[in-house]
Amino acid sequence: MASPAAAAPPGIPSTASAQTQLSALTIAAEANAGTYDRDLFPHWITISGTCDTRETVLKRDGSNVVTSSACAATSGSWYSPYDGATWTAASDVDIDHVVPLAEAWRSGASAWTTSRRQSFANDLTRPQLIAVTDNVNQAKGDQDPSTWQPSRTAYRCTYAKMWIAVKSYWQLTAQASEKTALQTMLNTCTA
Repeated sequence: MASPAAAAPPGIPSTASAQTQLSALTIAAEANAGTYDRDLFPHWITISGTCDTRETVLKRDGSNVVTSSACAATSGSWYSPYDGATWTAASDVDIDHVVPLAEAWRSGASAWTTSRRQSFANDLTRPQLIAVTDNVNQAKGDQDPSTWQPSRTAYRCTYAKMWIAVKSYWQLTAQASEKTALQTMLNTCTA
């Protein structure tokens, strides 16, 4: 089956911009891991009408998506750029926080207001949310690029640019090992 064209999250920077942003990230050890709670990041808020953030991303990233009056995706197809799989049931698709909520917490979000954490968890303006295979997202968990990268090596450049853009905009820190992994992935970019 041919892979349908997937909508890319908005705001993916050029390689040159991502390199500049990566160079400017503050390198710091992670902190406050023991105080993280997913509920501190209100997510899947209402975006429009009855549509929440998850449903909005499913429509954006899918092909031929049909929704019910309650905004639930009833049909369509979703291509997961992390692993190259295509799904026709929305239940097989997770919305990945490119920079996981727990990673953000350990990288500075623990000092944010709840309102700012809600904005981060539902950020549709930057490349922070993407529809991917559910078990791939669950395997990624809260790992950074030093311990998890998409299995499709062809997507690692884009993934790195997305991660860097999010960390840069939200002024989150990076660990030295994370920065090294991001640089290695950026080095695979062809443009």
